[in-house]
Amino acid sequence: MMFIDRVEIEIKAGNGGHGCVSFRREKHVPRGGPNGGNGGDGGHIVLQVNPQMRTLLDLRYRTRYRAENGRPGQGSRKTGRNGASITIEVPPGTVVEDRGTGKEIADLMEPGIEFFVARGGRGGKGNYVFRSPVDQAPRKSTPGAAGEERLLRLTLKLIADVGLVGLPNAGKSTLLRSLSDAHPVVAPYPFSTTAPVLGMVRVGEMASFCMIDIPGLIEGAHEGKGLGIEFLRHIERCRVLLLLVDAAGEVSPQRAYEQLIEELRLYSERLLERPRFIALNKIDLAPGAQVEFKPDGRERVFHISALAGTGLAELVQALYRLLDRDDTQSDGAGS
Repeated sequence: MMFIDRVEIEIKAGNGGHGCVSFRREKHVPRGGPNGGNGGDGGHIVLQVNPQMRTLLDLRYRTRYRAENGRPGQGSRKTGRNGASITIEVPPGTVVEDRGTGKEIADLMEPGIEFFVARGGRGGKGNYVFRSPVDQAPRKSTPGAAGEERLLRLTLKLIADVGLVGLPNAGKSTLLRSLSDAHPVVAPYPFSTTAPVLGMVRVGEMASFCMIDIPGLIEGAHEGKGLGIEFLRHIERCRVLLLLVDAAGEVSPQRAYEQLIEELRLYSERLLERPRFIALNKIDLAPGAQVEFKPDGRERVFHISALAGTGLAELVQALYRLLDRDDTQSDGAGS
């Protein structure tokens, strides 16, 4: 299945039905009076979060949505039928923006939540509503109101606990395959990962966390070079970042680390405020590389081999403890 994380759609809620001008006319009912009914309300456009969805692919092939108009009122004080609403399903983590202004309208995170993104117009009033002692036979009604019309941009930002960040061929996909049931492509060439991949990492019988792998970053990624910039948005929601550094690559571990930090900073300063660990990967191929590696001091460094499984158990436990501590701090801050 193709991974689509940004689409633009046009939506139009239904117009309200017009009010009716009508008078009761029956043979044995003199002065029957006005009996025009109100128009029905137009249908709404609703966004609903479907936890089973992982992409905006379905919306790529249908970009225009128009809800049904309300039906006009009728005689005998009959109100017109309301127009049918349209529900558009989106995956968790979908950000809704106005395409013209760029203003964020909603950030849909919770499964099952519904958001009325365009409301249908109210139905018009029939002449029965306008009767009064002064005007007992009103001949006026009101038209239905127009439904809201919008141009929207939907952007998906996947929700995960731990985000993997590294240069191409650092071993991110191999690590995700080793720790979870995900099966990202693993190959000896750059950018074998072309779209984000989610995997559930088990810590014990009853504990687990979600990890996401994005395409590798290269120098200048924040300017659009390579594939990473297209998917950096998906680690914005991650609570913890895991920087994967190749201990046996052509680029020195120190240089690779500094390059990752710089690209994250240039993309968003807030990413550097997230808790993070460093995993020095392929340590079995370059056991001496760890001596030359000096991070800035705030990160804990793990020496691992994603392929051989070296050091993975310790890394998983540490990540889980950090996530658990982050939960506790968040609860304390909110109380």
